[in-house]
Amino acid sequence: MAKMLFTKFLTYRFRYQIGYSLVVLIFIALLVVAGLFVPGGLSTDEQTQFIHTASIDLQDVETISIPNMPFFVMQRISMEYFGPTELAFKLPSLVAAFFAGIGAVFLLRRWFRPNIALLATIIMVTTGQFLFIAQTGTGAITYILWPIWLLLAATMITSSAHYKRFWKLLFFIILPLSLYTPLGIYLAFAICSAGLLHPHVRYVLKQMPPPHLTLLSLISVSIITPLVYLVFIHPPLLLTLLGVPATWPPDVWINLQILSQQYFNFISPQSGALITPVLGLGSIVLILLGIWQQFTIRYTARSYTLVAWILLLVPVLVINPEFASIAFVPLLLLLASGLSYLLRFWYGMFPLNPYARFVGIIPLTILVGGLVISGLGRYFDGYRYDPITASSFSHDISLYNEHIDSKNVSKLVVTVSERPFYLALVRYDDTPPLILSVVPSSGTFAATRAAHKKIDLTPTKIITTATSEDADRFYIYKK
Repeated sequence: MAKMLFTKFLTYRFRYQIGYSLVVLIFIALLVVAGLFVPGGLSTDEQTQFIHTASIDLQDVETISIPNMPFFVMQRISMEYFGPTELAFKLPSLVAAFFAGIGAVFLLRRWFRPNIALLATIIMVTTGQFLFIAQTGTGAITYILWPIWLLLAATMITSSAHYKRFWKLLFFIILPLSLYTPLGIYLAFAICSAGLLHPHVRYVLKQMPPPHLTLLSLISVSIITPLVYLVFIHPPLLLTLLGVPATWPPDVWINLQILSQQYFNFISPQSGALITPVLGLGSIVLILLGIWQQFTIRYTARSYTLVAWILLLVPVLVINPEFASIAFVPLLLLLASGLSYLLRFWYGMFPLNPYARFVGIIPLTILVGGLVISGLGRYFDGYRYDPITASSFSHDISLYNEHIDSKNVSKLVVTVSERPFYLALVRYDDTPPLILSVVPSSGTFAATRAAHKKIDLTPTKIITTATSEDADRFYIYKK
């Protein structure tokens, strides 16, 4: 009787809609904070990518013969439209992260029960690794965006979902786009192998009308043709897309230590541009449970695809741990699988005892709440206040846009190593200052912190950041 009255509450009937709405609102707030405030500035890799993005010219094939070319073209358009700001540089990543989060919600709903999907989504959007990848301008978010939507489209095609034509079109568009991203070919291979070997997937493919399949294939070919041409004129691009490291042979032992530090070293975590380990101990335990679960349900197409994808990625990551971000999606699915296994195991112990089933929610709530709080705490406190991590991000672009005005400061003195970055920065300025590597003979000019050390003059103004070390970034002189 109490159960019947409880289920009649409006909030109970719409509990998942309310839960997902709150998750989406929190997710948007986290992306805004990550994009504008935490960690703030650009890392060394982002500064290098800023130079490469500024040099992109669609009429120069050499400048677009790069991995993740569609993403960086969008990044270049964003900087052309909004100017040389940190937000314009990071905006494509933030937008891609938003769509990756939305896609993850639908993917988890199709793969798992609604309660498991909701809990896994909460853990995902509050994970420090995801928030860090979401705000970085290096294109790492594509390692999450394309796999999520590719798996979602493939799932919708092989299930009894509505709008199958839309999902088929989306699949044949995303599949070639994912090949522009390093290691994207391995997920495509896992999905295609499932299509050839799994009976249900083969049956679905046979039901597709040949004219419809031909048209979709032509769309994929038209999208992949530019990549084929770029690989033809620049063969090293293919090695990068396959995940082959720049130096050969790789030091496997060192690479294993790097991967161990990123995921398993909870005793002595390290700070830097990336705080490791990237996942908490509780998340790793759930992932291990998910791996065990895959051995018991390996007959499904989803499990087959996931296992095949992981087996293809593991040797590549061992020889090149630089692409460890691509492991986020399979780890997320394994975490959700482990969470589902844990809940089923508890309910299986007490199939007819409602009190025991309710009591099981308490430790589950503590577990998920602990993962969420620890994940957000490590991200906000670590990337904001850790001295090593905070000093790994430069705020020079913001300071330049705020204080270096060509009307008052007509020249900027930089070192030889800094020159490419500032030439890329002033490329988007309507009235840019003159970038010099020598001290001008007269006038008001500015100098970077590194260039200031070689100038024997007294500055009239020092532009600083809020950091405790190396806070002096620009010096203003009047000669």
